[in-house]
Amino acid sequence: MGGMKSATDLMQDIIFSAVIDSIQAMKAASKGLPNTLLRDLNVVHANVTLADLPEEVQAAIASNVRAAFTRLLKEGYSVMPGRGAMPERRGPAPAPVVGRGQRRAPPPSNSPRGPKPSGPGGRPSGRRGPPKPRD
Repeated sequence: MGGMKSATDLMQDIIFSAVIDSIQAMKAASKGLPNTLLRDLNVVHANVTLADLPEEVQAAIASNVRAAFTRLLKEGYSVMPGRGAMPERRGPAPAPVVGRGQRRAPPPSNSPRGPKPSGPGGRPSGRRGPPKPRD
Protein backbone atom coordinates (compact mmCIF):
# COMPACT_ATOMS: atom_id res chain seq x y z
CA MET A 1 0.00 0.00 0.00
CA GLY A 2 2.20 2.83 -1.22
CA GLY A 3 -0.13 5.82 -1.13
CA MET A 4 1.04 9.39 -1.18
CA LYS A 5 2.17 10.72 2.21
CA SER A 6 0.40 13.74 3.60
CA ALA A 7 2.25 17.02 3.30
CA THR A 8 2.58 17.13 7.10
CA ASP A 9 4.13 13.64 7.30
CA LEU A 10 6.45 14.40 4.41
CA MET A 11 7.63 17.71 5.92
CA GLN A 12 8.15 16.00 9.29
CA ASP A 13 10.37 13.38 7.61
CA ILE A 14 12.31 16.07 5.74
CA ILE A 15 12.87 18.23 8.83
CA PHE A 16 13.80 15.22 11.00
CA SER A 17 16.38 14.16 8.42
CA ALA A 18 17.78 17.70 8.23
CA VAL A 19 18.10 17.94 12.03
CA ILE A 20 19.86 14.57 12.31
CA ASP A 21 22.22 15.42 9.43
CA SER A 22 23.00 18.81 11.01
CA ILE A 23 23.78 17.23 14.39
CA GLN A 24 26.05 14.70 12.72
CA ALA A 25 27.77 17.50 10.79
CA MET A 26 28.22 19.47 14.03
CA LYS A 27 29.86 16.41 15.61
CA ALA A 28 32.08 15.94 12.55
CA ALA A 29 33.12 19.61 12.67
CA SER A 30 34.30 19.18 16.28
CA LYS A 31 36.61 16.31 15.21
CA GLY A 32 35.66 14.32 18.33
CA LEU A 33 36.71 17.06 20.75
CA PRO A 34 33.95 17.60 23.34
CA ASN A 35 34.99 21.18 24.16
CA THR A 36 34.91 22.14 20.48
CA LEU A 37 31.48 20.53 20.08
CA LEU A 38 30.20 22.44 23.11
CA ARG A 39 31.65 25.71 21.77
CA ASP A 40 30.02 25.12 18.37
CA LEU A 41 26.67 24.30 19.99
CA ASN A 42 26.81 27.48 22.08
CA VAL A 43 27.06 29.50 18.86
CA VAL A 44 23.55 28.34 17.92
CA HIS A 45 20.83 30.77 19.07
CA ALA A 46 17.68 32.36 17.68
CA ASN A 47 19.58 34.98 15.63
CA VAL A 48 22.35 32.77 14.27
CA THR A 49 22.98 33.00 10.52
CA LEU A 50 24.07 30.24 8.19
CA ALA A 51 27.51 31.88 7.89
CA ASP A 52 27.99 31.58 11.68
CA LEU A 53 27.80 27.78 11.55
CA PRO A 54 30.72 25.42 10.85
CA GLU A 55 31.29 24.64 7.16
CA GLU A 56 30.20 21.02 7.64
CA VAL A 57 26.83 22.16 9.00
CA GLN A 58 26.40 24.69 6.18
CA ALA A 59 27.05 21.91 3.65
CA ALA A 60 24.58 19.56 5.41
CA ILE A 61 21.86 22.22 5.35
CA ALA A 62 22.44 23.01 1.66
CA SER A 63 22.32 19.30 0.81
CA ASN A 64 19.11 18.81 2.79
CA VAL A 65 17.40 21.76 1.09
CA ARG A 66 18.18 20.30 -2.35
CA ALA A 67 17.03 16.84 -1.21
CA ALA A 68 13.81 18.29 0.25
CA PHE A 69 12.80 19.91 -3.06
CA THR A 70 13.66 16.72 -4.94
CA ARG A 71 11.64 14.61 -2.52
CA LEU A 72 8.63 16.96 -2.64
CA LEU A 73 8.61 16.76 -6.44
CA LYS A 74 9.08 12.97 -6.39
CA GLU A 75 6.14 12.58 -4.00
CA GLY A 76 3.93 14.52 -6.42
CA TYR A 77 3.85 17.92 -4.76
CA SER A 78 4.41 20.98 -6.89
CA VAL A 79 6.90 23.60 -5.84
CA MET A 80 6.11 26.93 -7.45
CA PRO A 81 7.24 30.46 -6.67
CA GLY A 82 4.67 33.16 -6.27
CA ARG A 83 1.70 31.44 -4.62
CA GLY A 84 1.65 32.28 -0.95
CA ALA A 85 5.06 33.87 -1.10
CA MET A 86 5.59 37.35 0.21
CA PRO A 87 6.28 39.81 -2.59
CA GLU A 88 9.75 41.27 -2.70
CA ARG A 89 9.69 44.62 -0.97
CA ARG A 90 11.52 47.54 -2.50
CA GLY A 91 12.30 50.79 -0.76
CA PRO A 92 11.74 51.63 2.89
CA ALA A 93 9.32 49.67 5.04
CA PRO A 94 5.87 51.20 5.38
CA ALA A 95 5.19 53.17 8.55
CA PRO A 96 3.35 51.16 11.19
CA VAL A 97 -0.30 51.97 11.71
CA VAL A 98 -0.83 53.75 14.99
CA GLY A 99 -4.19 53.19 16.64
CA ARG A 100 -6.09 55.53 18.89
CA GLY A 101 -4.32 56.16 22.18
CA GLN A 102 -0.96 54.93 20.91
CA ARG A 103 2.03 57.19 20.42
CA ARG A 104 4.44 57.06 17.57
CA ALA A 105 8.05 56.39 18.37
CA PRO A 106 10.38 59.32 17.69
CA PRO A 107 12.47 59.01 14.52
CA PRO A 108 15.85 57.40 15.07
CA SER A 109 18.70 59.79 15.71
CA ASN A 110 20.48 58.46 12.64
CA SER A 111 17.57 59.18 10.27
CA PRO A 112 18.28 61.63 7.44
CA ARG A 113 15.93 64.16 9.00
CA GLY A 114 17.21 63.59 12.52
CA PRO A 115 15.11 63.96 15.65
CA LYS A 116 12.37 66.56 15.52
CA PRO A 117 12.97 69.71 17.57
CA SER A 118 10.45 70.25 20.29
CA GLY A 119 9.28 73.36 22.04
CA PRO A 120 7.35 73.76 25.28
CA GLY A 121 5.03 70.87 26.03
CA GLY A 122 6.85 68.53 23.65
CA ARG A 123 5.28 70.07 20.57
CA PRO A 124 7.30 71.11 17.52
CA SER A 125 8.33 74.75 17.80
CA GLY A 126 7.60 75.51 14.16
CA ARG A 127 10.91 77.39 13.82
CA ARG A 128 13.30 76.01 11.23
CA GLY A 129 16.98 76.79 11.11
CA PRO A 130 18.82 79.54 12.99
CA PRO A 131 16.96 82.76 13.90
CA LYS A 132 17.10 85.55 11.31
CA PRO A 133 19.20 88.59 12.30
CA ARG A 134 17.23 91.78 12.98
CA ASP A 135 18.10 94.99 11.17
